[in-house]
Amino acid sequence: MGCCQSSPTRDSRSDKDQHHYGGQAHHPRSSNGTSSAGGAGDGGGGVPGFLEFSLTELKAATNNFSSDFIVSESGEKAPNVVYKGRLQNRRWIAVKKFTKLAWPDPKQFAEEARGVGKLRHKRLANLIGYCSDGDERLLVAEFMPNDTLAKHLFHWENQTLECAMRLRVALYIAEALDYCGTEGRPLYHDLNAYRVLFDENGDPRLSCFGLMKNSRDGKSYSTNLAYTPPEYLRNGRVTQESVVFSFGTVLLDLLSGKHIPPGHALDMIRGKNILLLMDSHLEGNFSAEEATVVFDLASQCLQYEPRDRPNTKDLVATLAPLQNKSDVPSHVMLGIPKHDEAPATPQHPLSPMGDACSRMDLTAIHQILVATHYKDDEGTNELSFQEWTQQMRDMLEARKRGDLAFRDKDFKTAIDCYSQFVDVGTMVSPTVYARRSLCYLMCDQPDAALRDAMQAQCVYPDWSTAFYMQAVALAKLDMQKDAADMLNEAATLEEKRQRERGGR
Repeated sequence: MGCCQSSPTRDSRSDKDQHHYGGQAHHPRSSNGTSSAGGAGDGGGGVPGFLEFSLTELKAATNNFSSDFIVSESGEKAPNVVYKGRLQNRRWIAVKKFTKLAWPDPKQFAEEARGVGKLRHKRLANLIGYCSDGDERLLVAEFMPNDTLAKHLFHWENQTLECAMRLRVALYIAEALDYCGTEGRPLYHDLNAYRVLFDENGDPRLSCFGLMKNSRDGKSYSTNLAYTPPEYLRNGRVTQESVVFSFGTVLLDLLSGKHIPPGHALDMIRGKNILLLMDSHLEGNFSAEEATVVFDLASQCLQYEPRDRPNTKDLVATLAPLQNKSDVPSHVMLGIPKHDEAPATPQHPLSPMGDACSRMDLTAIHQILVATHYKDDEGTNELSFQEWTQQMRDMLEARKRGDLAFRDKDFKTAIDCYSQFVDVGTMVSPTVYARRSLCYLMCDQPDAALRDAMQAQCVYPDWSTAFYMQAVALAKLDMQKDAADMLNEAATLEEKRQRERGGR
């Protein structure tokens, strides 16, 4: 199903954090107003825009924060517990639940979350939303299903990570840190092997949760003091150089397969005993030259004086030439099945709208939406006489201009006009959301299209068109299985509605 369960009459605008991916209901709202589809820094793969979630939604997604859904490696003992959840649009999420009053000021929490939520990169497990309700403070991120680096390095059951995969992890995390620094978010709190997660394709990603402190003014490091940057012990502040120090400890983890205190490792590196540091489970399957380069880099990262450490661009430049299996997919090196995106066969006969959506025929969908006009909007608004103000007339005029642009296939103008209508918020129209969703698809913005299709469903929970539009957007976002499921859901609703009409 979609994003919420009730049909409103108007839009409501009114630690060790070691994880596997590390009030009243209202609609999720975009908090940055931008589309994340395409463009520099976007990871692709269908990362949705940044939303404000309701507590009701997140309770539903996590079975009321059931202990069965906890994925923090420390379980319920973790300072801030992380849950696995599934939204009603079938997207899997990771939900980080902060302890009570970790962030007393809801505005400050929301501002921090929005800052992190602006980041979009294929090397990050991206932040897709937050919730601030009463004392509750929650972050919502993409779910990473294939465990943490710590699990693959320290607690593996089937196979140890081969050297090429370890070098890939090092590079990808360096790229993530470099991207964050470029985008003005250089501080990462408590970087360690639990913060590195593996996505459905086995690619390593950096958890976005570390980009936010565990509390407004709480500690930024919760690991053993032996692994904490020396300057943090002196002044309690995290700097870009502190993050590089922590990256050095992750490099040691990758090379040794153990969590070795930096001081001990540096003594061995200076004593040229680096082969003794290498993970014995690799059984000699590594290049001594490459190992020397990485140990050298780790040594630079772990320098006592922050100014003597490399920057993130240096990390990327050193690690990029060491990648020697670039053509081998990560899931092969990890030994996990390939992420299956095979579409399911529709279970119901498809209507013209369903058929157009299954074929991704945007032109045919446009023709059907133009012909249907607003006949499905009946009953979604009950307006009093007093609400027929000049603002109301202006809003309806904006919708009329949007309809003309939509009919004439001027989709960018239609988006602008429909947005004027939506932003006023006096009326809600599932048809406007569906039409703007198609406009976004025509403009190659599938994440925005999905958001609008979900909003159409919020207004009209049993409207098959809302589900059909979600199916098309999901398919455009390469989420083929979810798209097929949504198509079946839409066809089921459509069939049910036709039966009800036939029984009258």
